[in-house]
Amino acid sequence: MNLLSRSLSTLRDRLIKRRRKAPPICLRVSNLTRHTVLATCMEVADSGLKRNKGLLGRKCLAPGEGLWILPCEAVHTVGMQFSIDLVYLDRKNRIKKLRSAVPPWRLSACLSAHSVLELVPGTIRETQTSLGDTLEFSSPLPSGDSRPADALNSK
Repeated sequence: MNLLSRSLSTLRDRLIKRRRKAPPICLRVSNLTRHTVLATCMEVADSGLKRNKGLLGRKCLAPGEGLWILPCEAVHTVGMQFSIDLVYLDRKNRIKKLRSAVPPWRLSACLSAHSVLELVPGTIRETQTSLGDTLEFSSPLPSGDSRPADALNSK
């Protein structure tokens, strides 16, 4: 194998490694004020590509799923196939605005928000989430373990 061939092979291998998608980050979202859980598998959209795509292309969100878009002040549901609950947060993860069951083909914004949670419709109502509540993001608990994250850290 000559030098040029080896160089091209190495370059190709490096490009392929860069294109591989990292597994999505999955977080647990808890409402510290109400002692409820909004999501057990919240994906994070923190890059331009992930923020632009959002939930487009999905047919639904499973119970416990959601998408945390950051930074973000406004979202749209143009082209979506299902309704979503929206929770707008400030930089300290306090709730600034809530919108329940936003149907497809709508726009929603909160100019004082730093990020937005897109959740299964009905999540806001079921968890009694309200304006001013504080949310916490943590690693999901192992299967079958219902202890709070603090209890896991004290081992």
